[in-house]
Amino acid sequence: MIEAKCSACGKTYKVKEESAGKKFKCACGAIFRVPSPGGSPPATEGAGADSAPVAPAVQTPRPQAAARPETPASSLSEERAFEIFRKPEQWTDEEMASIARLKEAHDKIVSEIRKIVVGQDKVVRLTMIGLFGQGHCLLMGVPGLGKTLLVRTLASSLSLNFKRVQFTPDLMPSDITGSEVIQEDKATGERHFRFLPGPIFTNILLADEINRTPPKTQAALLEAMQERQVTVGGVRRDLESPFFVLATQNPIEQEGTYPLPEAQLDRFMFQINVGYPTAEEEKRILALTTSGYVPDIKPVLDREEILRLQKLVRKVNIGEDVVDFILRLVRASRSTESDSPEFIRKWVTFGASPRASQNLVIGAKTVAILDGRNQVRKEDVIEVAHAVMGHRIIPNFAAEAEGVSRQKIVDELLKAVA
Repeated sequence: MIEAKCSACGKTYKVKEESAGKKFKCACGAIFRVPSPGGSPPATEGAGADSAPVAPAVQTPRPQAAARPETPASSLSEERAFEIFRKPEQWTDEEMASIARLKEAHDKIVSEIRKIVVGQDKVVRLTMIGLFGQGHCLLMGVPGLGKTLLVRTLASSLSLNFKRVQFTPDLMPSDITGSEVIQEDKATGERHFRFLPGPIFTNILLADEINRTPPKTQAALLEAMQERQVTVGGVRRDLESPFFVLATQNPIEQEGTYPLPEAQLDRFMFQINVGYPTAEEEKRILALTTSGYVPDIKPVLDREEILRLQKLVRKVNIGEDVVDFILRLVRASRSTESDSPEFIRKWVTFGASPRASQNLVIGAKTVAILDGRNQVRKEDVIEVAHAVMGHRIIPNFAAEAEGVSRQKIVDELLKAVA
């Protein structure tokens, strides 16, 4: 073995004799030649017979890097993230072309959905925003309004896997996440565990009547929604992206149900209220569903394109004035704030959480990019405000006694902070 010493930092190494004369890179970043067993390194180009280490012309010694201000690496990344958030980014021609393709694809997807889903334009729009914004949606509506049909058609138009789970009081967490079973090898007679994936391993999952199942099953689904993974038998298994959950609740029949706590409702990006169709829309529903009409749903986007466009949403520019509007809107919903409106202190027990601010930003960015823009407007925030904040505001008894709904509170908030 030969002893080699770095003259830049003084660290010594023991290397094999056959490495004599070869270049060696020290941990500090400097590069030197390993000396020969006689003590002097072999002559090389530009090095002569000098035994001093040779550092590359472009190499910066590591000790200088260590002498930078003692700021944690995480703080630097936070500063960079804050800078990116506040300052408009430069968009390449390819990215601008992707926005144009997304707008065109959005129009085609809506056209495909309208082949079978009549009306519900706002519901379709918010569902699309939730998907491309990488959130999850809670659909509130009575049975028979086409919620399942909407989700199935959306999955078909996007070339994504779709599964539906009917939640019942006896549904267990393993019925959703999957379970391990013992399987015997017929050739050897050996037994081993085999994982059988549950319906949650899909791209779009319809959790029908989520309030019909016990809390532990609800929690298993909501954990997977947040973490985008499940743990079965001590093994973590990632869920394939994109992963989009649409859960439904029946607002008129609460007997024998397990209503989602407010903390779990907060996990949903949007709560979308599905209403009755108009007379003309209902007439068209009868014509389409009671005849031999069979719609031909054509895929518009594939999985890879959706993932690329979901990442592009985060880059959409948002101005300081729009950010301030979002903060004023969310903070004004909290009765604990000293400058909250009088009607908030009168009607609201708890206001929206910081997750509402996050979802307003992401929702507004998605609205902008679906409309073919790379800049958020205040109107984009207003479009998603009811879906984001409606289920995050908890009215008090006074509001319930006066018949004041959550949606009305959001309406008054928008007027107050406009």
